[in-house]
Amino acid sequence: MRRILTLEDRWDLIRAYIKENGLTKQHLASYNDFVTHGLQRIIYEFGGLEVKEVKIRFDKVHIGAPMVKEADGSERNILPMEARLRNLSYAGPLYITMTKYVNGIREGTSKVFVGYFPIMVKSVLCPLSKMGEDELVANGEDPRDPGGYFIINGSERILVAQEDLANNHVLVDVLNGSSLATHVAKVLSSAAGLRIPSSVERLRDGTLHVVIPSVASRIPLFIVMRALGLESDKQIVEAITWDPEIEVELLPSLEAASDIQTIEDALDYIGGKIVFGQPRPRRIERAELVLDKYFLPHLGTRPEDRIKKAYFLGQMVEKLLELVLGRRKPDDKDHYANKRLRLAGDLLASLFRVMFKRFCQDLQYQLEKIWDAGRVLYIENIVRADLITERLRHALATGNWTGGKVGVSQLLDRTNYLSTLSHLRRVVSPLSRSQPHFEARDLHATQWGRICPNESPEGPNCGLVKNLALMARITVGVDEAEIETKLYELGVVPIQRARREERGKPEHERGKRAKVFLNGRLIGVHEDPAFLVNYIREERRKGRLSPEVNVAYLETEYVKEVYVNCDAGRIVRPLIIVKGGKPLVTSEHVNKLRRGEWRWDDFIEHGLIEYLDPMEEENAYIALNPEDVTPEHTHLEVMPTAILGVCASIIPYAEHNQSPRNSYEAAMAKQALGFSASNMLLRMDSRGHFLHYPQKPLAQTRLLDLIGYNDRPAGQNMVVAVL
Repeated sequence: MRRILTLEDRWDLIRAYIKENGLTKQHLASYNDFVTHGLQRIIYEFGGLEVKEVKIRFDKVHIGAPMVKEADGSERNILPMEARLRNLSYAGPLYITMTKYVNGIREGTSKVFVGYFPIMVKSVLCPLSKMGEDELVANGEDPRDPGGYFIINGSERILVAQEDLANNHVLVDVLNGSSLATHVAKVLSSAAGLRIPSSVERLRDGTLHVVIPSVASRIPLFIVMRALGLESDKQIVEAITWDPEIEVELLPSLEAASDIQTIEDALDYIGGKIVFGQPRPRRIERAELVLDKYFLPHLGTRPEDRIKKAYFLGQMVEKLLELVLGRRKPDDKDHYANKRLRLAGDLLASLFRVMFKRFCQDLQYQLEKIWDAGRVLYIENIVRADLITERLRHALATGNWTGGKVGVSQLLDRTNYLSTLSHLRRVVSPLSRSQPHFEARDLHATQWGRICPNESPEGPNCGLVKNLALMARITVGVDEAEIETKLYELGVVPIQRARREERGKPEHERGKRAKVFLNGRLIGVHEDPAFLVNYIREERRKGRLSPEVNVAYLETEYVKEVYVNCDAGRIVRPLIIVKGGKPLVTSEHVNKLRRGEWRWDDFIEHGLIEYLDPMEEENAYIALNPEDVTPEHTHLEVMPTAILGVCASIIPYAEHNQSPRNSYEAAMAKQALGFSASNMLLRMDSRGHFLHYPQKPLAQTRLLDLIGYNDRPAGQNMVVAVL
């Protein structure tokens, strides 16, 4: 007989989750993925450099153990405690294998030191991650220290998670009356560290125009489509839609671009808007460069990728015209499906890419100088290692990032243990503090279980500085090409073929198939969307697909769309799967957990619990408690308490308090004095706050103990005398 889940069972699940994943896993997982895969991808992206007859190829990248170079030139390994005490930076040497070719002949390979790379405490590169409790104590570390921060010039610094709009996703909106355009479809195209906005606007006269970066004015849609390689009007309309009503909406745009009929003329027209007074070949060349490099770069930057861009532009136009015809609503920018969080790995990747580009330019200059002088070339001697070292250190020390961002890196708050955890789980929105932004500050329904509803500061930062909920997890990302291949195997018809097929059908039979999107890009159509969605979910539950892959099916009277997401930065949360009105997790499973036979990950591997992102949650019907489950439910909350963050979850009887009181307490809990770390006598902080006699609270929540607050208490119990 299946025993229903008890309250104790559900608490044990939360306990297992926190014990295995910790409360700072998001930063560590992101950083680990970057140093094991992301860094190598950036090096391969650059490939190498050429100067006259010399060619240098970049190969494998390697980061050594954290070390320090002493004044006498000797090098030795260090641990975080020494870096703190001696005001050093906790960083490891970065080596790149470089191969030299002269006149096409290989002249040897060498492992070149290119600088020191900051190492995150308790990451895969940090020796502390492999130590047990006794070893940590012997090395002067607090065994309960969460890690997830850097040590720069002796001070602990953390990269705060940045909330941003999702890249490469088309968002449509209705504009207010004062602008020239009435409707707009926008996309933030991101590739190789560049983040370039492009948009399609519908003007008051019904014509559609494309806004391309570095082009002075709007370009009519049909001219851009022609420039991308679709010469005839038939091909262009085919790439946009198969719906007769939408075709009618395209007529004003077709007439507006009727003068330009060839690909070359279209390129010449665009080139004329970029460079003025230049001959025709120069204009065409410039237009090709802009379309390849700066227009939708996430689809590729080669001339053969232009057709893909034309079809993506077609997808943008179709979505925009569906909005105009009232077939879909404007996209909600505050819906968490349209948001991504940029963590330590992602932030370091964008910084390192810029630094490495400058490093390559400097290396090229040095090579030219030595080659022209006719001297013997040794790569190890001409590399300036301080370039990367200093620039990375400076960015982490000041918080000034690429793209004009400030305050990305902050001093870790060590007032008490809770304030440290809360700081590591903080999420910051880039919006201006001086403007109202009411919608952005509001609590959105999709933040349930992902963002704490109580923990946000008062004043100008209210609603813009948020904190993660207890069981929120941030995806690291799965290889998109692998998922795309899998989707084609499952019967997804590639979009270019599908558009041609639909055109050949009678009007009443068109548009029966569902569109399939992968990370916001329309890749094709499928005959049976319900089968596709259920198959992907079953594969994920059986462990054949990554638990980070999410799929959602949205169907209205006019729209049938399958969304598959596998990118990094989505906030997912675990939910118990319900089948036939019964939760799949039973007391027997939790007993295995208590006996040590199972771990949290076993529940994921056996398909009993799965992670849902905000998009897939739109398809779910979730029960709060086991007794509420009906046959219609698809999932069950692990525990409703998990909607709270670290600070709010320690408030006893929080549901009996007025809402602002919980927010005030979440802020004040971070100011209580106690002792923030057990190694306080060994640390040499310039500022520290300690209470001589901290006490455990008399009224406690269960989460207080799970977080570890009782071992690092702060504050005292209030004693009231009633006379």
